[in-house]
Amino acid sequence: MGKGKRVNEVSTSSRELRSILITGATGGIGAELAKRYARPGRTLVLWGRNAEKLKQLAATCCARGARVIPRQIDLTEGKEVLAAFNEDEAQAAFDLVILGAGLSDIKQAAATTEDPDKVLKLALVNYAQPVTLATAAAKSMIPRGHGSIALIGSVAGFYELPFAPSYSSSKAGLACFAEAARLGWAEHNINVTLIVPGFVDTPMSQRLKGERPFLVTAGNAAQYIMRAIAKQEAECIFPWQFKALRVIERLLPSFARKRILLALKADQD
Repeated sequence: MGKGKRVNEVSTSSRELRSILITGATGGIGAELAKRYARPGRTLVLWGRNAEKLKQLAATCCARGARVIPRQIDLTEGKEVLAAFNEDEAQAAFDLVILGAGLSDIKQAAATTEDPDKVLKLALVNYAQPVTLATAAAKSMIPRGHGSIALIGSVAGFYELPFAPSYSSSKAGLACFAEAARLGWAEHNINVTLIVPGFVDTPMSQRLKGERPFLVTAGNAAQYIMRAIAKQEAECIFPWQFKALRVIERLLPSFARKRILLALKADQD
């Protein structure tokens, strides 16, 4: 188990899901979600970049009784990604779409700016594609009268991080989209949940140098996410310490907030 309290098992409503798409399935959180959602009578469509990890994950989920449709895909290829979604949706008719793929990058300590090429890729994977796929999912779900969409954001989206402006702004934009989409699609019985994790013990966060406060395991993160989706929560921030920090941060005057943000330092391998 990870640090912190054990999360209760998800409600039985999640067992009614027949077909699920998970992007970023070969990442730490995505793989944990896939394994936990795998069961007889359920179709999992798993998207990932790493072919070998995708093959292993598909075998694990199949062994648990799920029908698995794996797809190795590059989410920086815009129209090809949308075409792939439409093809998989035609086969599986998704009840739940979890848009978990993401890139994390920060300005190197010795650099003056982020790498523009990396910024472009990050913007596509972290914002443009999730927004596009969420919209495509809703368009398909609305005629069926139901569906759930989960977008994986980050607590970084709450802050204007000077060492990671593209990452923090991509997550802030995703949060804005999630709220607007939830309002717009609710009348069609389409639920949108924004997942806002802090530090999760995955290869992505392991690249960071220095402390990772309130760290949770990928397994515990998956349990938080599944519970939030099952309860159709609008927003799920975890662990709880980041909820408390959010309240405190909102009480700070603007000049104090800026001073704190400018004092933050970070680097990565």
